[in-house]
Amino acid sequence: MKIQLSDRFTYSKLFRFTLPSVIMMVFTSIYGVVDGFFVSNFVGKTPFAAVNFIMPVLMILGTVGFMFGAGGSALMARTMGQGDDAGARRLFSLFVYVTVVLGVILGALGFIFLRPIAAWLGAEGEMLENCVLYGRIILPALPALMLQYEFQSFFITAERPQLGLIVTVIAGVANMVLDALLTAVFPFGLGGAALATAISQSLGGIIPLFYFGRENSSRLRLCRTTLDWKALLKACTNGSSELMSNISMSVVGMLYNGQLIRYAGEDGVAAYGVLMYVSMIFMAIFIGYSTGMAPVVSFHFGADNRDELRSLYRKSLVIILSVSGAMLIMGEALARPLSAVFVGYDPELFEMTVGGFLIYSFSFLFAGTAIFGSAFFTALNDGLTSALISFLRTLVFQVAAVLIFPLIWDLNGIWLSIVAAEVMAAVVTAAFLFGKRKKFHY
Repeated sequence: MKIQLSDRFTYSKLFRFTLPSVIMMVFTSIYGVVDGFFVSNFVGKTPFAAVNFIMPVLMILGTVGFMFGAGGSALMARTMGQGDDAGARRLFSLFVYVTVVLGVILGALGFIFLRPIAAWLGAEGEMLENCVLYGRIILPALPALMLQYEFQSFFITAERPQLGLIVTVIAGVANMVLDALLTAVFPFGLGGAALATAISQSLGGIIPLFYFGRENSSRLRLCRTTLDWKALLKACTNGSSELMSNISMSVVGMLYNGQLIRYAGEDGVAAYGVLMYVSMIFMAIFIGYSTGMAPVVSFHFGADNRDELRSLYRKSLVIILSVSGAMLIMGEALARPLSAVFVGYDPELFEMTVGGFLIYSFSFLFAGTAIFGSAFFTALNDGLTSALISFLRTLVFQVAAVLIFPLIWDLNGIWLSIVAAEVMAAVVTAAFLFGKRKKFHY
């Protein structure tokens, strides 16, 4: 039976409604993971390090899609909760059109300035050339990537999370197959891996346009709209936490790479890449749940259903805390086998990666709290609080820790810094959730 935003949500119904979003985010995370696996094992350690080195720059350019996806969905779902489906469709169309235009502009700028950016960040020689090659093949697909990020939220708001899952699975499987063909079967090397990712991202962004561009059975479709600056500003404000979170993570990733080159050389960047790949998948579960839950919260907030809002909040906390504990156990248990998948061919790099993994895994115990809290306040249209949580978690705490901890514990201090940052972010999030419970009646 179809689940609607207006339903009363039990644990079972909440799980079924958010599961497609979780799987969507996991498959999206697999893009980088699959690239990393094939590049590391079939192209070489230096190209693998280059992919990890330039990826934060590419992610920064794609973050607008996250912003309009999260912020726009909150605004659209609240509009639906107020009974104005036609207004929600106009907002939906506006956000999609603006995203395409911004994607073209940002993609062109990135293509032009990629080499000086990579050089400024510290890449040189073969690594610099690999960064430029990989980035310039992927950047033409940037508008589609931004749309893919955006549609992950919009499919949920349209009450069609299963369709979003299907599109994401198609794109993810295409990436895996093409990566295998273009690196392991045919010797196209790093360029083949980049092309595989660009094609799969294009599928993820373009297929939904065909669905929403015609009459369909969902609550949303593309239509004529007007340039509503107030709505755009509201969406940007609502989604500023997601924008800030992704930009901050990318900036911090660049800082981590710089510190790792200083303390461990190219091997440190490669080891960090493995941790990031696994972390992306683990964090995708938290992000997917929070993304799937957010439109439901926005709907009931707009409809002033306070009892259901309180129920959603309490159930979500139970789910997030339970999954956090399970992730810590999995991270500790899988440190060696997962490290072997990526860098088992190099004993010294393997041991460095396992050591980092065993420390880094403790961050999984705390990260879900801040991710959920940020998404929850976005859903309540409190973009300022959401952005503050993301800003502190992904930038302030991490930058301070990664600059200070290595001075005390050398390489292990870099792995410890993310754990410390997540602990501090969880404490701040808990304070906001407790302090604002009466204002929003949850």
